[in-house]
Amino acid sequence: MSKLPHIGTSIFTVMSQMANEYNAINLSQGFPNFPVDKRLTDIVTKLATENVHQYTPMSGYPPLLEKIAKLTYQSYQRVINPKDEILITAGATEGIFAAIQALVNANDEVIILDPSYDCYEAPILLSNAKPVRVPLNDDFTPNWESISQAANHRTRLIIINNPHNPTGKTWTKHDFIQLEKLLDSFPSLIVLSDEVYEYITFEQLHISVHHRPKLWNRSISISSFGKSFHITGWKVGYVIAPEHLMKEIRKVHQFLVFSVNSISQVAISEYLDIVDVYNLGNFYQLKRNFFRNLLKETKLELLPCEGTYFQVASYKKISDENDVSFSKRLITEFGVATIPISTFYANGKDTKCIRFCFAKDDTTLTQAAQHLMKL
Repeated sequence: MSKLPHIGTSIFTVMSQMANEYNAINLSQGFPNFPVDKRLTDIVTKLATENVHQYTPMSGYPPLLEKIAKLTYQSYQRVINPKDEILITAGATEGIFAAIQALVNANDEVIILDPSYDCYEAPILLSNAKPVRVPLNDDFTPNWESISQAANHRTRLIIINNPHNPTGKTWTKHDFIQLEKLLDSFPSLIVLSDEVYEYITFEQLHISVHHRPKLWNRSISISSFGKSFHITGWKVGYVIAPEHLMKEIRKVHQFLVFSVNSISQVAISEYLDIVDVYNLGNFYQLKRNFFRNLLKETKLELLPCEGTYFQVASYKKISDENDVSFSKRLITEFGVATIPISTFYANGKDTKCIRFCFAKDDTTLTQAAQHLMKL
């Protein structure tokens, strides 16, 4: 008997398989197709012959923990204790899984804001808890009235994702003020803040739970070196949480992976000495602008993109098809793979929108736009 009976093959796998089958340009999955910084690959080459191939401490390579604490202070002016409040994880997904498994008990409830990334629900169900899916507004901002109505004394976690995948929306100070009010009403409620695109924002600077001292003792942040440094296949992320929560998260992490790939941790630690993470937003803003300018020549209607490397577009002027059918036809007839937004909703809400990943080289983006002009 399945513990996750309604969960099948993910839409990301389906679309990538179809892209391969039809030799389509794959703008569906969120990973870059351009080279990693040569400075980083040179570090890996050097480390390959050094003594860095055994287990690191369970919570992470100590110099890397120190540098994450330094980065957090530089970015958010928050002082973090690297020994007790940081955990290196096997990607952000493992951090999310470990946090939920550690802190959510049977019959608890967890609020998820839809459209939402697909890794949140499974660990909730495996905890014998209840995911409570609350739709965002039509412009993908939080609906605080609906969120407040969904919260109750059984609500253990609220999961927020900022900058937001799939929509590229970012939170405002008003949203964090409303979140703090919600926590005032429910003293046992904890925030799980998925911030893997924290360094990929554009006109407006990213606002983090780390900016909000009132949230520090009741929030867990999830970050991703894979997203920040174009190394998604390395699967290295990190969690920041107050010691009383981190103590429980580490217990689960210890029996999931024990410790994370050693050479990756040492390489990232050295790379942090020479890389400027604050240039990342400018890099992707140029890519966003380049891609949006290309798509102006199509019949697609572009929605705002404030962060991440995803661009959502409406095809209402092109077709009345549901978004899954339209996305599959986009592959088979026009040679471009995307992700339908309805798959991020529990109820399959169809807004006639699709998501493109623009973390691709200019040639790939140009070729994709030429195909889409035929719509």
